[in-house]
Amino acid sequence: MGEQQTWTIRSEQPGDAGGIDEMLRRAFDGDNAANLVRILREEGGYDPALSFVACESDDHGRIVGHVLFSPVAIVHGDAPSPAMALGPLGVMPDRQREGIGRALVNAGLDACRTRGLAIVLVLGDPGYYARFGFTPADEARIEAPHPGWGESYQVLELLPGALKETRGRARYPDPWADA
Repeated sequence: MGEQQTWTIRSEQPGDAGGIDEMLRRAFDGDNAANLVRILREEGGYDPALSFVACESDDHGRIVGHVLFSPVAIVHGDAPSPAMALGPLGVMPDRQREGIGRALVNAGLDACRTRGLAIVLVLGDPGYYARFGFTPADEARIEAPHPGWGESYQVLELLPGALKETRGRARYPDPWADA
């Protein structure tokens, strides 16, 4: 018999900011990811309904994972196409390899689909994100905002045909510059 799951996934709630911040600092061994999420939250740069946490199932409900989906644009000419950025995705070091990251990403992708959002971009390990259907963004004619990102910059089409007419360079809000 397998191990019982000891965590649950839910949308970010008021009061989660401190737990998310602490978890991101530990997961990334630094401040950049936590600062990015804090600034985006403060500037209204994301919808908490597209920010998901994994919480321990015990009475304390410690946040052990987090993923954020926030708006970006794919720019070509005068008509930018909307897209979502997946990230940061973090899991407490002592809780990794339990399926928390996968569950967080799936919850976020499902929420994006439900809202009719068509395209998701991510910078991350191609081996990890391929399991969700992500492919190199350059193959879809989407340029990364930084040339060195290469095949680590990936795209997922949530609505069939969304990438057919979409091309250009991804443009992230200013807070992403220091992430």
